[in-house]
Amino acid sequence: MSTLSLLMGRGTAGLPQAEPVDFNGLVLPPSPNAHLAAPAGATAERHETTPLLPVSPEAAWAALRMLGEGEARTWKLAEWPDRRQVQWVVRTRLANFPDIVVGQIVPLPGGSGLFLYSRSLIGYSDFGVNKRRIAEWRARMDGALRAP
Repeated sequence: MSTLSLLMGRGTAGLPQAEPVDFNGLVLPPSPNAHLAAPAGATAERHETTPLLPVSPEAAWAALRMLGEGEARTWKLAEWPDRRQVQWVVRTRLANFPDIVVGQIVPLPGGSGLFLYSRSLIGYSDFGVNKRRIAEWRARMDGALRAP
């Protein structure tokens, strides 16, 4: 996949076929253009720990699936309901750079665990964009779970 084809695509066009992420075996890139939030003890590598969600995996999955809806320049790329995993592409406003955001819900004692992983497909540094995106999406997830 060439950089040019990634930049020329709109929405999900021009991206490689989506594959589910195995967070148990995920090795984070050495570059500062990715950010992973994960439940404590769920993976060897993460940038931050997500707290236990005090809801059933089904309720958390329903909220997670809707996180990208209505977000500017965000398109659902793929989802795997059996894994409770969903992926989106988010394209930058100025250069159309594609970032991939992956969310997954895992059942845990007393509730659910949330993985959110955002990574750039192009470039070495993202100037903190993926970290800020994860903070925003975590806040939206909390809001969705509090909504009646």
